[in-house]
Amino acid sequence: MTKLLAGAVPAAWMSRASAWQKPRPIAPGAFQPTWDSLKQYQAPEWFRDAKFGIWAHWTAQCVPEQGDWYARNMYIQGSAQNKFHVARYGHPSKFGFMELDNLWKAEKWEPDALMQLYVKAGAKYFFTLANHHDNFDCYASTHHAWNSVRVGPKKDIVGIWAATARKHGLRVGVSNHSAHAWHWFQTAYGYDPEGPLAGVRYDGFATKEQGKGKWWEGLDPQQLYVGPSMVMPDGITTIKAAQQWHDQHDRKWTEEPPPNNAAFVDNWFLRCQELVDKYQPDVLYFDNTELPLGQAGLDIAAHFYNANMKNHGGRLEAVLNSKGLTPDHTGTMVLDIERGRADRILPAAWQTDTCIGEWHYRRSLFENHRYKTADTVVKTLIDIVSKNGNLLLSIPVRADGTIDDDEQKLLAGLAAWMPANREAIFGTRPFTVFGEGAPDVKGSANFNENAARPYTAEDIRFTVKGRTLYAFALAWPSAGKIAIKTLAKGSPGYPGEVAKVELLGSKGALTFVRDTSGLVVDLPEQKPHDYAYALKITPA
Repeated sequence: MTKLLAGAVPAAWMSRASAWQKPRPIAPGAFQPTWDSLKQYQAPEWFRDAKFGIWAHWTAQCVPEQGDWYARNMYIQGSAQNKFHVARYGHPSKFGFMELDNLWKAEKWEPDALMQLYVKAGAKYFFTLANHHDNFDCYASTHHAWNSVRVGPKKDIVGIWAATARKHGLRVGVSNHSAHAWHWFQTAYGYDPEGPLAGVRYDGFATKEQGKGKWWEGLDPQQLYVGPSMVMPDGITTIKAAQQWHDQHDRKWTEEPPPNNAAFVDNWFLRCQELVDKYQPDVLYFDNTELPLGQAGLDIAAHFYNANMKNHGGRLEAVLNSKGLTPDHTGTMVLDIERGRADRILPAAWQTDTCIGEWHYRRSLFENHRYKTADTVVKTLIDIVSKNGNLLLSIPVRADGTIDDDEQKLLAGLAAWMPANREAIFGTRPFTVFGEGAPDVKGSANFNENAARPYTAEDIRFTVKGRTLYAFALAWPSAGKIAIKTLAKGSPGYPGEVAKVELLGSKGALTFVRDTSGLVVDLPEQKPHDYAYALKITPA
């Protein structure tokens, strides 16, 4: 076999000349595809009021029930997912990821029943995954044949989710992760460095012609796998060397447009533009630092904002999410923090996206899944809202379209807590300070949630709505009292008098004392509910 070095592309896969010899056709309007123009953006009030969204992070990677990044790792010999794949499905030279796309059927999916659970749990917006790094469109794409209408479920997943969410009064978000596919999926062009099939290339090299008479007849695997732009070179003979090579190149090829593959960028733009135009989402999420693929990302951002304004009579109702905004680009969109949260009140609206488990569904070998608990989710939501943020929570969906009993239990826990406490969450704004207690996370960074410490009764979080102040105790105090130092008499942050204090979920006013040391409130003997406890403080 011809040796292919990193960055080299064989003639059969060389990109055509870019289709965009002139600026890409974007919707006309106030926004131009430049960073300076995007700085006029302001987050809409509906998003600032919404606070909580639920996400179905759902693709064919849920079929094996082996967790996230399966489509990539199944091609890396020695990884747990590769070992599972070989044992369950066979060697990836014969049974590659495209076969799993075909196995995804969503045969038990009841989107209306699921949406009812999400609404009861408090969700105000719903996210559907449009495509992941596996480069499969979960919608009726006319620019990409590998989509859920033609392959697998034979359903417009995004379209059905969006219509169902709107039926239940929720705003709709779509997430687009496919800009990473060109480098992330290069493992499909590798081979086993060791073992009986050492050197046999995986199915990434399959051709359209080889599909004749098979289920994928007429489909080109190169469109799915993106083309071998940085194939693992021949001569790697150990699993360790192969893993080091993959790690090195995955770090190297991340946010930049692929070299020698302008066609991928052009096609990505068309697919994303169609996603925006066909489904008119309220939120568009990119799993990228700032914007994906250079100018193409700027073009989509401007198109999304302008198209949204046209659809809303000149009002900008759109939210664009991405991560890692530099100071120069802060405010051009809503910052997203993946599996982390801010350590302070951020001046502009922001969002945490996280999952109760792994992003793609993983089967549990234990009696209970190792999910976040409802208690953890509630306290995380409160902390985020107190700092001017929203929480987007993924509830993993199995390949057949169902969720498991532990997920049902978690949603029921949220649904039980929400009725008494929703007024202190939705439609609120930050107080002068977010709360009291020792620092709970370090920095405002992705992936800092695992370093968060447990909360105690000394951890207080504030929200405000009009003149009403809400103070959450993140644990029930053993002394039967809550002491809030921030609200000491004469405090510049709360100079007025307190007329009444109530505990949401309990009847009647509470007794309290306010002096120069703080506001001390006597609590009832019985907790009104589980998890966290909100005092409603009415001024005189």
